[in-house]
Amino acid sequence: MGAPKNILAVDDEAKILEAVDSYLTSKGYRVFLAASGRQALDIFGRENISLVILDLMLPDVPGEDVCRAVRAQSRAPVIMLTAKAGEDDLLRGLQIGADDYMTKPFSLRELHARVEAVLRRAQADLVPLAVRNSFRGGDLSVDFEKSVFLKKQERVSLTPNEIKILAALIGRPGKAFTRAELIDAALGDEFGGYDRTIDAHVKNLRRKIEDDPGNPDYVLTVRGTGYKFGGM
Repeated sequence: MGAPKNILAVDDEAKILEAVDSYLTSKGYRVFLAASGRQALDIFGRENISLVILDLMLPDVPGEDVCRAVRAQSRAPVIMLTAKAGEDDLLRGLQIGADDYMTKPFSLRELHARVEAVLRRAQADLVPLAVRNSFRGGDLSVDFEKSVFLKKQERVSLTPNEIKILAALIGRPGKAFTRAELIDAALGDEFGGYDRTIDAHVKNLRRKIEDDPGNPDYVLTVRGTGYKFGGM
């Protein structure tokens, strides 16, 4: 089994956070709690978050701005919580990047169902913000849509697992993934191998995309943690 999905719940009402934490934890999720926008963005920058439950009415940074900041760096799904029930509010939330929208008060059972549905739609994978990317002046070019990968303008052949690992890393540039998180993000919940299998995939990936695999520029080792993407 992969690591539990990480959910970030953001609300300035302590009772709501406690209820969401207790319920979703009982369903097998790992829940991070934030009572303000700044705290939410700090946690999001440090942790491998799979989904954000976000209240719009926060005491410092508006929920809409938090959503924009999340969307600028990740495709992790966002479910908005708000007392605003108007159609214009719904449309505005969706336009700035929310994946779903619930009005208060809400049922925890319904919230759980929405979480499950949104994660299924997102395939529970962290993906690049764009399917085509170029790094270090074109030294490395990737096109995930066409599965075309170029090193110094020459095509390299990546295995499906290598592609998934690279996509996960590029999807959160600078984020340090543990081996378990990278297995979860790239290889999926049904992966039955050992954590160290990731090391073998990374070694092979480096041979294909690095000038010096022993001193990599793109797939970097984070001592005591795992790996991160360093090509931005």
